[in-house]
Amino acid sequence: MASVGLSAVSGADARKAGVFSLFSLHSGAFSEVVMAQEKVTEKMVAIKCIPKKALKGKETSIENEIAVLRRIKHENIVALEDIYESSNYLYLIMQLVSGGELFDRIVEKGFYTEMDASRLIRQVLDAVNYLHSMGIVHRDLKPENLLYFSPDDESKIMISDFGLSKMEGTGDVMATACGTPGYVAPEVLAQKPYSKAVDCWSIGVIAYILLCGYPPFYDENDSKLFEQILKADYEFDAPYWDDISDSAKDFISHLMEKNPEMRFTCDQALQHPWIAGDTALCKNIHESVSRQMRKNFAKSKWRVSVTRHTLKATSAVARAAVSPASLLSVVAASF
Repeated sequence: MASVGLSAVSGADARKAGVFSLFSLHSGAFSEVVMAQEKVTEKMVAIKCIPKKALKGKETSIENEIAVLRRIKHENIVALEDIYESSNYLYLIMQLVSGGELFDRIVEKGFYTEMDASRLIRQVLDAVNYLHSMGIVHRDLKPENLLYFSPDDESKIMISDFGLSKMEGTGDVMATACGTPGYVAPEVLAQKPYSKAVDCWSIGVIAYILLCGYPPFYDENDSKLFEQILKADYEFDAPYWDDISDSAKDFISHLMEKNPEMRFTCDQALQHPWIAGDTALCKNIHESVSRQMRKNFAKSKWRVSVTRHTLKATSAVARAAVSPASLLSVVAASF
């Protein structure tokens, strides 16, 4: 892994290779994400800045994420383009996706149908089927990890966040309870050894929400929520599902099958008539779905800074302990 640092530059130096203009995108408890433009090529990327002190006890998770990302290349999966590190920070240079989160885009639409949902799920299935063929299990598929590549109406969907992903055949039996409550498969909650079938369950949950706007399982009490999931206790409630095709319900039922041995694989799901055929209806269900999405899912918008910053990689600063926030402050002061 190359060791590299960043420092502020201006004037003529800003025209040199290796200079980025940065925009703050998102700051979380574990990492900070900035959008960057390479000044020479004008290529846009996202940089995930991870403090090494935050990695203590999580080394396996980030190493696993990097190992997985290095192996995969698919049009519907956010790509890892490069890795750098300074003495105190790890920088993951990622493909930039700028179209926003899945649910936000659906709510903003004026027209939305089963066919739209089918096309979305087909892309997710294609990508996850690819992962499974590589022996990779995502383990945390959820709407927040499904992003549109661009703001274009016909933009493709992208899968992100491989922090909990796992490669099969590494000698470890997958039995760790992980994932996001509401999307996790029954066998995970039961703390039984599990397989890539857990991803198929999660896709079923996402498909369910895409067609009605609310989750199949819900309770303020986690133990009661888990009990519902363990029993696969969900329904296609009236009136929300009255206008949804039987084919869509059949598709979801095969993915949200309690027994992982009987659950659809991605390959089987891709061959279902609701995905591969013409059974997905074209009736506009936007009003009902968007109303429920607004009610049940809080929007999570990334705040974008309009202040431009210029940074340059230098070997000298690679030896310094400089945080992304400090870098932004230093650069802002130089203009």
